[in-house]
Amino acid sequence: MRRSKIRQRLLIMLVTGIGGMTAAAVSFATAVYDAAYPTHAVSAAKGEAIDTGRWRVTINDATMASVPPTGTKPFEPKRFLMVDLDLDNRSVATSNAFMNLITIKDEQETPSPKPVYYLARDKWIASAINPNMPEKLIAVWEWPADRPEPEKVSLSIGKQIYKPRDNLYGAPNWFGDGEAAVVELTVARDTGSAEQ
Repeated sequence: MRRSKIRQRLLIMLVTGIGGMTAAAVSFATAVYDAAYPTHAVSAAKGEAIDTGRWRVTINDATMASVPPTGTKPFEPKRFLMVDLDLDNRSVATSNAFMNLITIKDEQETPSPKPVYYLARDKWIASAINPNMPEKLIAVWEWPADRPEPEKVSLSIGKQIYKPRDNLYGAPNWFGDGEAAVVELTVARDTGSAEQ
């Protein structure tokens, strides 16, 4: 009787160990496959609403200017890439997690890691966006002095997924999930700001 219990425990441990190793092997193989054959983001058109999970984003226009949205001309001449967009918070909480949402696709022409976001209605720096209250924003990158002004720009729009329980804390949260879309825009010149 005692031997049969020991055999039963050993069999359970063996099956559990084989199952764990199989799950780890499948997970590793899936990660390798995904790295070798990445899914390409969908191309979105100017003015098209993009569902990113937590946000709905519409990229409208891109402009190069010498004055930021505040209207205050810098002491030293600078150039700014400004992107007009509409942003709708689809979650249930007020959030400023859109700060990492948009990046310039071409790494060699990325002037800064993140843009500064301004509210279009009052031309001041944006903070948190309320749910179900769409805002018009302007994403602004300071363009490096040693680079020519771009004629076109590709913007990568990030994607997020909601998990009711994360793996680390067991708490609900939104997590990055790659790229939702890429938007290519022709960059206009703001002749009005250049003359100021």
